[in-house]
Amino acid sequence: MTSAPQIKIPATYMRGGTSKGVFFRLQDLPESAQVPGAARDNLLLRVIGSPDPYGKQTDGMGGATSSTSKTVILSKSEQPNHDVDYLFGQVSIDKPFVDWSGNCGNLTAAVGAFAINSGFVDAERIPQNGICTVRIWQANIKKTIIAHVPITNGEVQETGDFELDGVTFPAAEVQIEFMDPADGEGAMFPTGNLVDDLEVPADVVKGGTLKVTMINAGIPTIFVNAADIGYTGTELQEAINGDDKALAMFETIRAYGAKAMGLIETVEEAAARQHTPKVAFVAAPKGYAASSGKQVDAGEIDLLVRALSMGKLHHAMMGTAAVAIGTAAAIPRTLVNLAAGGGERSVVNFGHPSGTLRVGAEAEIVNGQWTATKAIMSRSARVLMEGWVRVPGTAFSSPCRGSC
Repeated sequence: MTSAPQIKIPATYMRGGTSKGVFFRLQDLPESAQVPGAARDNLLLRVIGSPDPYGKQTDGMGGATSSTSKTVILSKSEQPNHDVDYLFGQVSIDKPFVDWSGNCGNLTAAVGAFAINSGFVDAERIPQNGICTVRIWQANIKKTIIAHVPITNGEVQETGDFELDGVTFPAAEVQIEFMDPADGEGAMFPTGNLVDDLEVPADVVKGGTLKVTMINAGIPTIFVNAADIGYTGTELQEAINGDDKALAMFETIRAYGAKAMGLIETVEEAAARQHTPKVAFVAAPKGYAASSGKQVDAGEIDLLVRALSMGKLHHAMMGTAAVAIGTAAAIPRTLVNLAAGGGERSVVNFGHPSGTLRVGAEAEIVNGQWTATKAIMSRSARVLMEGWVRVPGTAFSSPCRGSC
């Protein structure tokens, strides 16, 4: 029997912040994958190497973590006063689906550079030397993001001395502004409360209720106090990711929180919506050794935060979750704000498993409701490889061997 040959598609493999992903120009995708649907999802699954029951993504570009199982599709923007439309797909590692429900803040840092290199930014707006402001339309959540990309001799400057905890080597700094960062439509606090008593099964949390802050900024996020679930806030990945009972607890909290936020109608639906919402736990500052061995002192941070992504504790911090952290910290009496000492603040520096991250946010009350106007952080990005990605010609049909 003759098998269909492989096809090749222009692609760029990029690091953005503490994530990596495969970047495509929309016009370079096969025609059937240029529109949303099964053909597009099946193609991206095959590119990344999912679903993989071994959990390794050996036969694809994925790196077997939520931070490296990512895809990006970019095109010349159809929105007024924007340069590029940015669509993000979080690819499940072991299941046959792509989650389009949210943004990736880390890969946002690479979008500006890719847009410039791909000709999506008008040449007259690119300085010979200086900073190019790239106006990004984030298509998943329908929000504006501004990337400030350094330019040297008319080209994107990728190397530099900016250090980002969670990334081994220094690079050029890219400042990202998330404008009006509430994720999608609706209130930033979907329940109308800064703190809720979330009802969960009694076998998950003693008493069946848990204090939570549920916020819709950057990405929908459910914050809990570390002490309420038996943690200190200094945990690293191995303390949680090898504990099936702990992971099940977090997934249950996530499912019940998603329902309370109005993101799903039944808790069972959370299984098909892995990317959002996120769950994070917070605590007051305390010294700890980061995953690299670097010592983080209590005096250099405002609070501790650990967050889960795609069912596992993240090795650093998702960029979108950092927006949620900064925004929640800026609003008095949220759990994040209280962990940071309370009061008003426009900048927060928090400790995560790989080190520390500083994020600024502005929030105000409008018509009786809190709203975020802007969140700012610095990341870095660079091209790792560019050329073509190859997939079997059957990639547009079922991505599974046997039954899924």
